[in-house]
Amino acid sequence: MISPRSALKFDLFAEASRQHKRDEVGDPLQVIARHIDFAELARLVDALIERGDGRKGGRPAYPTEVMVRILVLKRLYNLSDEQMEYQLLDRASYQRFCLLQDAMNVPDRNTIWRFGERLGVDGARALFQGVDAQLHRHGYIARGGQAIDATLVPAPRQRLDRQEREALAEGRTPDWSEAERRQKDVDATHTKKHGKSYFGYKLSVSVDLKHGFIRRICTGTASEHDGHHFNEVLDMHNTGRSVHTDKAYASRQRQQLLKVLGLVDAMQRRARPGKPLSECQQRRNQRIAKKRAKVEHVFAGLRHLGGKFVRTIGQARATV
Repeated sequence: MISPRSALKFDLFAEASRQHKRDEVGDPLQVIARHIDFAELARLVDALIERGDGRKGGRPAYPTEVMVRILVLKRLYNLSDEQMEYQLLDRASYQRFCLLQDAMNVPDRNTIWRFGERLGVDGARALFQGVDAQLHRHGYIARGGQAIDATLVPAPRQRLDRQEREALAEGRTPDWSEAERRQKDVDATHTKKHGKSYFGYKLSVSVDLKHGFIRRICTGTASEHDGHHFNEVLDMHNTGRSVHTDKAYASRQRQQLLKVLGLVDAMQRRARPGKPLSECQQRRNQRIAKKRAKVEHVFAGLRHLGGKFVRTIGQARATV
């Protein structure tokens, strides 16, 4: 009896063949690696935090560039430290991006967590500014004006009893053990939007309309107004002078601020009780909406990659 034929082929060079196929299909992580100089970002981190080299004893540290690449992947795909360790062991594309394809070992979950903790807010800000400086050198200067907006980023909801809620409302710390305190997020807040309840943080960004890159970023709690961090994310280096926002940002104070700074007011207008928008204002809002959609594309990309959920506890870690 003739055995059925199979499309499966086995070969000693199967891994090399699969790598060639991946190169043909296109690896998005290699696109990032080609455009971002991670060695330069590693030097920025080394200038901020001291890392051991093993000369004084103990296990030597992993190269800073490797850890920076791991941190980028972890935040890009919103992975836990445990999942990041597993993916580095399992996925060839992750190993290649993090320069670990020929390594016998990879950083474990504790090493990844400690590096993120030591990096802190200042380190995260330095990395963001370092990438922005590289974009400028490649010619991706902030152009075309800017769009400013904020989005809610949910965090794991806290299970608190009445006494704990009352203590927090009075500014006191409930009677928690050290282990319990580490598991409680007392920075995140509740809010409602379109009839739905949210618990977590708010991410405010400024995006240039030419390239769609995030140029300024700031985090706050969910209950803060969308425009609370307007001044912090306003980008004065954009070659375009227009500032596009939705209706939540419109106020006379901000209109005056933009006028004083020499910027063009492209904030959508909102109707007030007894004063509906005119047809001219409605058409203006529609024109602004078409341009400020660029920032919505950024938020959609974050949502697609799984970045619209905070896995850490506390605003400092959420900022990192």
